[in-house]
Amino acid sequence: MTPRKIIIDTDPGQDDAAAIMLALASPELEVLGVTAVAGNVPLALTARNAGIVTEICGRSDIAVYAGADRPLARKLVTAEHVHGKTGLDGIDLFEPARPLETVHAVDFIIETLRREPAGTVTLCPLGPLTNIATVIERAPDVVERIKEIVLMGGGYFEGGNITPSAEFNIYVDPEAAKIVFGTGVAITMMPLDVTHKVLTTRVRVERLRANGNRPSVAMADMLEFFERFDEEKYGTDGGPLHDPTVIAWLIDPGIFSGRSCNVEIETGSDLTLGATVVDWWKVTGRTENAFVVRDVDADRFFDLFIERVGRL
Repeated sequence: MTPRKIIIDTDPGQDDAAAIMLALASPELEVLGVTAVAGNVPLALTARNAGIVTEICGRSDIAVYAGADRPLARKLVTAEHVHGKTGLDGIDLFEPARPLETVHAVDFIIETLRREPAGTVTLCPLGPLTNIATVIERAPDVVERIKEIVLMGGGYFEGGNITPSAEFNIYVDPEAAKIVFGTGVAITMMPLDVTHKVLTTRVRVERLRANGNRPSVAMADMLEFFERFDEEKYGTDGGPLHDPTVIAWLIDPGIFSGRSCNVEIETGSDLTLGATVVDWWKVTGRTENAFVVRDVDADRFFDLFIERVGRL
C-alpha cells in the first residue's frame, strides 16, 4: 500500500508533539515536511519545538519550516497557561541539530502541492489555520490539488475551551478558518466533542512510559505536565489528547464516527468570536462542507497511539 503523503502544520504544544510522533511511527503515512505556525506559543518556539520532536523521534531527515508569526487580522493569543512557557514543558529541551529551513512554510506548502501529483497531498493542521489560509489566498491554483484537509479545531455540543463558545485553534485566527472552510476542499474536522473523549488517564500514560524508548518516555513526561491543567479544569483523570486524533483518523478512520455538515465560522461577534457553527441537524439548508467527527473508541485510539510510539 502506498503511504499517504501529508504535511503537518503545527504549533507544538505537547499534544502536537504526540501527533507528530504518531505520524512518524506509522508506515501508512509519508511526512513530506512539518510547518510551524504561531499559536500555543510564539513562532520561534513552535518552530524549535517541531525540530525537537522530530529529533527525539530519530527523524532529523524531516525538514521543519517556519511560517506565520501572527494571525491574518488579529493580535496573537497564546496558551502558555496550558502548555508552559516553552510549549513543551515537562521535558528538558535542547536546540535541534538540524536548523530550520530557509524557505517559508507557506512557500513550501505551495511548492509541494504544485510538484506532487494533484490529489495526493493531505494537509494536517493542528493549530491556527493561518498558514493554510495564506496558501489559499496566495496560490488559489493549488486548492484543487489538495487531497483533503484533516484538522483539529472547533467544537459544537462541547462548547469552547478558550471562551464559552470557541476552541483555541479557531479562536486565534477565525478569519483564516473562515477562508479554509470556504474553499470547497474536502475537510475532516476533529472538534473538542471528540478530543475530550480521549483522556490521558494515569493507566494509559503508565502504559506509554512502559514502552521504554526515548519518544515514549518523553511523551509520558510531557503528558504528566500537560494534563494538570485540564484535570483541574474538568475534574477528570487525565486531559484530552487533541491533535493525534487527526493522525489516527488517517491511519484507522474506523476508530471514529461522525457526519457531513455545514460549518460556518463566527468572525463578527465579540461574544462568540471563533465559534464553529455546526449544522449537525441540517436545519439551515446550507451546503455540507466538512465531515465533523463526534465520537471515538478511546481504547482503540490509545492502543494505536501507544503501540506506534513504542516503535520509534
